[in-house]
Amino acid sequence: MEIVICKDAHEAGIAAADRLVHYIEGLPTPVIGLATGSSPKALYQELTRRVEGGRLDLSHALGFALDEYVGIDRSHPESYHSVITHSVIEPLRMTPSRVRVPDGLAADLQAAADEYDEAIELAGGVDVQILGIGSNAHIGFNEPFSSFSSRTRIKTLTPQTREDNARFFDSIEQVPTHCVTQGLGTIMDSRVALLMASGEKKADAIAAMVEGPVATRCPASILQFHPRAIVVIDEAAASKLQNIEFFRHIQEAGDGHTPND
Repeated sequence: MEIVICKDAHEAGIAAADRLVHYIEGLPTPVIGLATGSSPKALYQELTRRVEGGRLDLSHALGFALDEYVGIDRSHPESYHSVITHSVIEPLRMTPSRVRVPDGLAADLQAAADEYDEAIELAGGVDVQILGIGSNAHIGFNEPFSSFSSRTRIKTLTPQTREDNARFFDSIEQVPTHCVTQGLGTIMDSRVALLMASGEKKADAIAAMVEGPVATRCPASILQFHPRAIVVIDEAAASKLQNIEFFRHIQEAGDGHTPND
């Protein structure tokens, strides 16, 4: 696991973009796993600058979103179909037909989830999976005690997650109670897992993920077993790491792109 500690969210966005571009460079059809939420916002902003500056072309890439709410219309501004369209596809000039979001309105939700996993496999697997992290250390919507071998499926959102996401809605009552999410096993199949976090509110989750035991109560801790996991965080999100100076030393000694074992 490579730990990259940056001064602020802006610097973290640049560092994460450097790594994403490094790992998809030269691929004829890069496959990118797309996360929503506040964590990867700085990354998307930096990628947008590079696309607008003519330094990056993602029109040929394939995209698979991590998750979607159940029962929310695609046109709703907080559906992840809408969020991905407006915050990722349009600014990064990706081809809309080449980006998929889990179907939260399917008549058979689990059948649709199974087909989603199959589509990822048929695409050749995810080259770089972008991830954020929840305050309870969920990745995707894999809440605490999710199976480490889980695939794309329906999940019940915890009260904590619904409270955290209530800021995007008019009231917590409007926040859906269920979602369809890529599973931890699905995420672990990615060639590179690129997780971002910023702010003190994520510090406890980051410390538990990086330094705590690998346990289902901390879903993100499974990334300790990922062969190429990169964690890009700002100083505030890194503030609870007990071994922060060691991670700084490794960061300074590394080559800037190759994850440290």
